[in-house]
Amino acid sequence: MAWFKKERKPRTSERVKLEIPADAWEKCDECGHIDIKDRFIRALNVCPNCGHHRRISAQEYIDLLVDEGSWHELDPGLKSTDPLKFESYKERLQVAAKKAGPLEAVRSGYARLDGMPIDLAVMDFNFMGGSMGSVVGEKIARLTRRSTEKRLPLIIISASGGARMQEGVLSLMQMAKTSVEIARLRSARIPFVSVLTNPTTGGVSASYAMQGDVILAEPGAVIGFAGPRVIKQTIGQDLPPGFQTAEFLLEHGMMDAVVPRSELRDTTAQLLRHMGGRRPAEAAD
Repeated sequence: MAWFKKERKPRTSERVKLEIPADAWEKCDECGHIDIKDRFIRALNVCPNCGHHRRISAQEYIDLLVDEGSWHELDPGLKSTDPLKFESYKERLQVAAKKAGPLEAVRSGYARLDGMPIDLAVMDFNFMGGSMGSVVGEKIARLTRRSTEKRLPLIIISASGGARMQEGVLSLMQMAKTSVEIARLRSARIPFVSVLTNPTTGGVSASYAMQGDVILAEPGAVIGFAGPRVIKQTIGQDLPPGFQTAEFLLEHGMMDAVVPRSELRDTTAQLLRHMGGRRPAEAAD
């Protein structure tokens, strides 16, 4: 005789509906894969299905690359004065700052990467398409000059649609100004690693972005000067498919490696050590 009797609950056909908020899901722009947002975040905003690298902010690149607590920003308050009085430019700058966070399309500073002191600039496509105006050029030039004076390796992560039309020739002259400082850095034999992300085009690709001692790119990044339609109209020829992708340029000797975002920190640190970067303990010897 059983001392205890288990009560059986009647079965029901009703299923408990889980309430999942709509913003918990993300969709890949490349393959259409839908997944929980947290999976994209944990994968550094790389699609877990097809590997497509989505755009991330300058702050996310900084967090990814440098040692925790080592980042010190330079010139964070530098912003354009609208020298040409271009219509609605000031308003667009204000909107872009609210959207992206920083006051300009590049953030520059110094930090440590795997213990090695570095100078770092990161462009932010969320700020007016990462366009290069007088402030972007000035911050890149100042940081490069600092690298030369302090003999620190320079890393620039680019993401840009090109020169900023609202600043006219003042924007275009930044190509020459930044290139002069990169040339001085090279003469001093100080390493410069250039990282190209999607997209790196226009005046940025035609100046400092393609002048690194080592040029890396994220998978699938669009890299070039003018767009395919403009090039076709100019030369009157059909172009091979994917001719402006990182993989195509690597195959044709225009860069050194295509590096997944998850491997960017380790790859860059290994390159700098190979090129003479030293940890603090080694530098003291």
